[in-house]
Amino acid sequence: MSTSRIGFRFFQNTRAAFRNAYAPFRRPGARFQSSEAGAASAESQQSGFQRLWNSPVGVKTVHFWAPVMKWGLVIAGISDFQRPAEKLSLTQNGALMATGAIWTRWCMIITPRNVLLAAVNFFLGCVGVVQVSRIFMHRRSLEGSSAEAAKSMEHEVADSAKAVAHEAEGVTKKSS
Repeated sequence: MSTSRIGFRFFQNTRAAFRNAYAPFRRPGARFQSSEAGAASAESQQSGFQRLWNSPVGVKTVHFWAPVMKWGLVIAGISDFQRPAEKLSLTQNGALMATGAIWTRWCMIITPRNVLLAAVNFFLGCVGVVQVSRIFMHRRSLEGSSAEAAKSMEHEVADSAKAVAHEAEGVTKKSS
């Protein structure tokens, strides 16, 4: 089957769905109901697709597409499970872990509550925790003790932060 035929079929199906969704507005004599009971009955008559489409976190909003795109980060992190621990970046995986933790909490506070984004951030944090644990275990096996491994990781993160701060100072001096 050619892709143009698939696209045409998709267009026809979505066109029919939209036509059915807006049918009450086209019929002569159809009235708008302003009561909550009328709104609840109209909502119960909507299909699952219509409820998803009209939801404040539905398909036509960034609240839906941001989590969909962020799954790419989770999949990339999961694919790094196959990489040797010595080739993993502590700062990158630490950032994934922190981002996942912070944004999971934030997604439950904001209005509208975005459970899809909270789920993807939770898994992003889990991937970060697994990878940081792998890095820590690898360094511990090389250095012999947990304290030495933690110190080397601390120095790596501190050096990385200092380098970023130095780079930022250089950029601000150039722009002034």
